[in-house]
Amino acid sequence: MARNAAAQTAFGPMVLAAVEHNEPPQHRLVDDDLAATFLPAHLRALVTATRWSPLRSAVVKASERAGPGLWASIACRKRLIDERLSDPLHEFDAVVILGAGLDTRAYRIARHSSLPVFEVDQQINVERKAAVVARALGEMPGSVHLVPVDFEQADLLEKLCEHGYNPADRTFFVWEGVTQYLSPQAVRATLEGLRGAAAGSQLIFTYIRQDFIDGDNRYGADSVYRKFCGDKPLWHSGFDPERLHDQLADHGWTLVEQAGPSYFRDTYIRPTGRTLAASQIEWTAHATLV
Repeated sequence: MARNAAAQTAFGPMVLAAVEHNEPPQHRLVDDDLAATFLPAHLRALVTATRWSPLRSAVVKASERAGPGLWASIACRKRLIDERLSDPLHEFDAVVILGAGLDTRAYRIARHSSLPVFEVDQQINVERKAAVVARALGEMPGSVHLVPVDFEQADLLEKLCEHGYNPADRTFFVWEGVTQYLSPQAVRATLEGLRGAAAGSQLIFTYIRQDFIDGDNRYGADSVYRKFCGDKPLWHSGFDPERLHDQLADHGWTLVEQAGPSYFRDTYIRPTGRTLAASQIEWTAHATLV
């Protein structure tokens, strides 16, 4: 399978979720019992080794040196999304996961619900996901649908409808760890395209601060900036937390909440007793379609 730089980023968050599952339950930032099974053999071996707490601690510390705060931010954003999606006050007819990568959320839902879940990603990741699910679970759950899409070119709702999605369904859209890899035009087109979903649909997404993308403020994450925003940038798009309400309103969405480092610290990190800090460069936003 051809290498694709953005597609390769699908592994990191799932390694993190799998390693977190080796923490004692009271110390976990996120709980995903399928994460390890979705990884290739060499990464499953690494995760198994981190059952030994000194090695697990060393892996987290190495991650912190490479990207200060990103370990906690990624774990906490996953926790937040899982909580909002499972909130009994929210009723949905479908879930759409944009840029699903190796995410296990659809398959955890399928264990206890027939709620239709559509996993959208570029072709290389869709093919990888189908193979992973066949190996890990034996077969694709009937409620899960894989949808290959090029976010830079495709009409998203049209592609979803081709795979059985009903635009009249109140939908929970998840767009995790994706927006920064797209062009600003593709981000705007996606937000505008999702405007065609049913009223009351919700969107939760993560983003990188625009001032970090622009290099105006690196928030102490110089190595992350060089890796993702340097000479051959992988990150192209960001948002400004202070302007996000208006930017979403331009596309018919109403901002419900934003979660940044202080929210993650107070809500998820402190109760575990761990000394991690969340990154200032990544935020999570939750919006509803009016």
